[in-house]
Amino acid sequence: MSMSTFAFTPENNIFVQTHPLIQHKISILRDIHTGTNEFRQIAEEIAMLMGFQALEDLPLMDVEIETPIEKCTTQVLAGKKLCVVPILRAGLGMVNGITALVPSAKIGHIGLYRDEVTHEPHEYYCKLPSPIELRTIIVVDPMLATGGSACAAIDFIKARGGRHIKFLCIIAAPEGVERLHREHPDVKIYIGHVDRELNQNAYICPGLGDAGDRIFGTK
Repeated sequence: MSMSTFAFTPENNIFVQTHPLIQHKISILRDIHTGTNEFRQIAEEIAMLMGFQALEDLPLMDVEIETPIEKCTTQVLAGKKLCVVPILRAGLGMVNGITALVPSAKIGHIGLYRDEVTHEPHEYYCKLPSPIELRTIIVVDPMLATGGSACAAIDFIKARGGRHIKFLCIIAAPEGVERLHREHPDVKIYIGHVDRELNQNAYICPGLGDAGDRIFGTK
């Protein structure tokens, strides 16, 4: 599929953020002078702002409660609890932003590492709450580069029965967005910003560096 004709639109299940607060905070993340503590905090804040849109279709059910004034019928979240699945390790930096919105959410984990030569992902850990097939699943990873890790993670979730899946990332390369949409067109993709391209080492440009290193203060 030609990148010149591929549209990053809701019709393709792709939601690119335009909110000024998200764009402002992404600029802080990009800055080489932003330290570990601030980077971690801002990543959580972006995840929370993006999660607000991504969770707008959570199902509700009516319940009866008593206010200090009278009894009334109101609405609460229905069904099995939301599941947040970070792709280790950088995805952990977005989890608290989502659970700040839904504290009762269950948390799964998928561990992948990228081959330095082929850039393809390899699984080393996968643990998901049960029953996964009845939950809305939010997969989080700050970066969507080649799309290999995101596609592999969603493959693993689907193989274990997951069906209602969304993917949240802060920065994406066009190549990764196209691949994820091509391999999983049913998955809604929420993106903070689509960057220019991948370089020869499969790093997003201009990007923000290695998100895992910057979140955890490692090199």
